[in-house]
Amino acid sequence: MDTWQRRTSQYVVVLVGVMFGYAAVYDAGMSAFEGSPVSFLHALQVVVETFTTTGFGSDAPWTTAEMNVLVIVMDLTGVVLIFLALPVLVFPLFEEAISTTVPTAAREDLENHVVVCTLTPRGETLVDELDSWGVEHLILEPDRDRAKDRYEEGYDVIHADPQSVDGLEAARLSEARCLVADDSDPVNTSTILTAKEVAEDVRTVSVVDDPARERYHRLAGADDVLSPRALLGEGLASKVTTGISTELGEAIEIGEDFEVAELPIQRNSDLVGRTIAESGVRERAGVNIVGAWFRGQFESPPSPDATLDNGTVLLVTGREAQLERLKELTMSDVRRFRRGRTVVVGHGEVGTTVSGALSAAGVSNTVMDLADDPAVDVVGDATDPDALSRAGIEDARSVILAIPDDTLTEFAILVIRDLNPGIELIARAEETENVQKMYRAGADYVLSLATVSGRMLASTILEDEEVISLDKQVEVIRTHAPGLVGRTLGEADVRARTGCTVVGVERDGAVITDLGADFRIREGDELVIAGTDEGTNRFMETLAYTD
Repeated sequence: MDTWQRRTSQYVVVLVGVMFGYAAVYDAGMSAFEGSPVSFLHALQVVVETFTTTGFGSDAPWTTAEMNVLVIVMDLTGVVLIFLALPVLVFPLFEEAISTTVPTAAREDLENHVVVCTLTPRGETLVDELDSWGVEHLILEPDRDRAKDRYEEGYDVIHADPQSVDGLEAARLSEARCLVADDSDPVNTSTILTAKEVAEDVRTVSVVDDPARERYHRLAGADDVLSPRALLGEGLASKVTTGISTELGEAIEIGEDFEVAELPIQRNSDLVGRTIAESGVRERAGVNIVGAWFRGQFESPPSPDATLDNGTVLLVTGREAQLERLKELTMSDVRRFRRGRTVVVGHGEVGTTVSGALSAAGVSNTVMDLADDPAVDVVGDATDPDALSRAGIEDARSVILAIPDDTLTEFAILVIRDLNPGIELIARAEETENVQKMYRAGADYVLSLATVSGRMLASTILEDEEVISLDKQVEVIRTHAPGLVGRTLGEADVRARTGCTVVGVERDGAVITDLGADFRIREGDELVIAGTDEGTNRFMETLAYTD
């Protein structure tokens, strides 16, 4: 029973009780004070007329003070009950009449779609990917208010329970290409079990919060089980483990001895304070800068007059030796020869993965968390300067914030940057929209869980798209582009139209990386595209399909 029905039932019970009570009092009063006995039914009629304002004073005038007071109180009670009826009964009915009606079933011709149960921030990235590829999808949302909000935001959503047979049948699961269970572990396993009952042959993908529970997702029947938090932790740790030496452990190999890499410019690097033109990166290292992050804003290509600072992350292409030379240029003299210690704040799934990766790489680390645990070195709040001092933040080389609360992470960045202005600060973000705020607060590198999760899901579901970079700020994909066949890269104007870059073309088993404006795309070519998620999605929407 929903809130409106419960309130209505309570109101009716109170109203009937009050009316019968007044009828009994009026009946007794007419006999005792007026000397004019009436039937109980007549007394009830007088009360109903009074409360409904359909008639007053049918027995008037009353000669005694007692009866006049009783009638006055009855009149006032009737008015109060009428006003109570407005918010309890009338207003909700009007609101229901004018509110958005959310569908409860998919349209009859929907097929080969992806069923998403339910929509989380990581699911939003997946939906963007599906839209860019022209793949239809349907979101199941069991909560009516959230379903209405999603519907009004423009999502294809129905109000249905993904854990019920009726809900999945309403989503036409038997006609779908895939189901994604993206909720808590128990809800996901329940959804998978139901899905196998409705359509056993439909592929199911489940997102696991705790990797230790992956076995149970598979026992429930999930075809693929994804653990984005573990991958996020590895990605965050890699920014420290590859930063303690000049070894380039985070490059993405495109062709033979040709790679794409993200290289953060460290504090006190020789490049800090110079423009791209003044830095001479091209001449000194031989790499090609195809894009750059400036405090959370991606530019492709970056302006030669853009100033490099400690918050800049370069997206570059080149051969391994060239990237190694650039790595040397991006590192500070202080850190080049000092391994130092890393403080890991947060010991959940992401933090555990981070500390494990650091320990495996021989990087000294101190773990800090609110909860006491044998693996936690310092118990304290990440926003408390005293607790951070106990963790040795003032003397640490770097800090990784693995907190699952973006607001707390933003505040912790401000506190840490105040305590140690020169520290390398790497942060986790739950939602992509908060990444830029963390950069403004003072983070050197931020990676979003929603981005990593969405890429993992897209790479698993979409057969035609190979997402090469899952745990980076940029996305690198390998895909066919029929819409570009017969056109040169100059004619396509990929960078200007999409904000991403074609960094390589695989043709007849060989990868071509020397791409000029006059390079012409042929039938069967597979393009390697680098850029933000929005940029690569825009490429798929505008250039990947035949006009």
